[in-house]
Amino acid sequence: MNSGFSERRSRVADNNVLIVDDEEDIRELLELSLLRMGLGADTAGSLAEARLLLENTHYRLCLTDMRLPDGDGLDLVEHIQRHRPNLPVAVITAFGSIETAIRALKLGAFDFVTKPVELQALRKLVHHALKLQSPGSNLSETISGNTGTDKGGLIGRSSAMTQLRDLIEKFARNQAPVFIQGESGTGKEVIARLIHSLGARAAGPFVPVNCGAIPPELMESEFFGYRKGSFTGASADKDGLFQAANGGTLFLDEVADLPLAMQVKLLRAIQERAVRPVGAPAEQAVDVRILSASHRDLAKLVSENRFRQDLYFRINVLTLRVPPLRERLEDIPDLAAHLLARLAERDGGPVRTLSSGSLSALHQYSFPGNVRELENLLERACALAESNEIATEDLGIDLTAPSNLPSMSAAPAEEGSETAGDMEEISGDERAQILKALDETRWNRSAAARNLGMTLRQLRYRLQKWGMDE
Repeated sequence: MNSGFSERRSRVADNNVLIVDDEEDIRELLELSLLRMGLGADTAGSLAEARLLLENTHYRLCLTDMRLPDGDGLDLVEHIQRHRPNLPVAVITAFGSIETAIRALKLGAFDFVTKPVELQALRKLVHHALKLQSPGSNLSETISGNTGTDKGGLIGRSSAMTQLRDLIEKFARNQAPVFIQGESGTGKEVIARLIHSLGARAAGPFVPVNCGAIPPELMESEFFGYRKGSFTGASADKDGLFQAANGGTLFLDEVADLPLAMQVKLLRAIQERAVRPVGAPAEQAVDVRILSASHRDLAKLVSENRFRQDLYFRINVLTLRVPPLRERLEDIPDLAAHLLARLAERDGGPVRTLSSGSLSALHQYSFPGNVRELENLLERACALAESNEIATEDLGIDLTAPSNLPSMSAAPAEEGSETAGDMEEISGDERAQILKALDETRWNRSAAARNLGMTLRQLRYRLQKWGMDE
């Protein structure tokens, strides 16, 4: 290394980054790139040398090649996860070896870059990694406190919620795609927002999209944008959802509703980290973290050839299962107190409490609509209660009925699968609830479907059955 480079390096106070690569010229190139960002670095040419440096020096980021003379980058990722779990480690992999990078992400790697390493990609990775190491950032305190994004979805002291919070904290320190599996009403979007707000991209945009609410013919232009004149009505350039989420997080809610043709295009955008707007001559790079969710079993859909296996593996690098409320009934007192306090604040009224009988009734109920249903029950009870204490009859729960049958908030059936008998059974209460939701949203069907915990197609199916589709 020349003396001029050594002199410039000596002016950097902290050795923030550990670079691990068996090729000296690559180590020097990365070190010089980091120096231009105002960062110092130590370098190691082997796994053993890297382990020794990690024992004696505090680093804020580790960059490691996948191929090392005495092991590989995966070994180093596992070592850091065991001994320095708060240290972000990013892997450098050959172009086209995305499967290897995904293995590293599953083991706990923060992110990856491909060779040859582009300076812009390296800058973004380092920026995101150091965000997690900024002074005063304490994910444990934030996730257990009031973040303003909770909405009751993470209230509770059950072991299921404790485990969920631990995973959210771990996944927030990562850049890998996360798939959130859970029934309708369990708070999947709340969790996605929390992962975003606790992570390195918190200052960037969080863009949620309901994949079932976009007509198939508009999906490409909605996701990727379009250029002026690319089709009739395209009077100006328009960015898509990927561009809107650039530097932040794109949340694909109900990702199982994507048509197969769109799944192919989405897979390419995620893998290449670039999109091509409709009518554009070239691709446009985007820096987006993908979070996705569904109430449906994606693995089952893959086995039925209704969801692409390659896309499934790409978005399901990290998995979060959100427990239904019936699996954590011990959280109901805390949840109810939180929701009742929020309702009182919204309405400007007194904070109501639950009688022992009403609390007992809630513990016996199966909650097919999960936390969303509990909130609806409490809102109705507050409107009916004649005192500040909510009685059992105010809840309107019929514990003798097959309550514990799926309601419309539970995982819905496929479109067109209901029989005439099914429609007769559900056309009473459900019809009233649907009409109420439509009235509240001024007949915005997408918004009404979200509030009801069903897809837009399922709402349309019911309206068609009842002759109300017009």
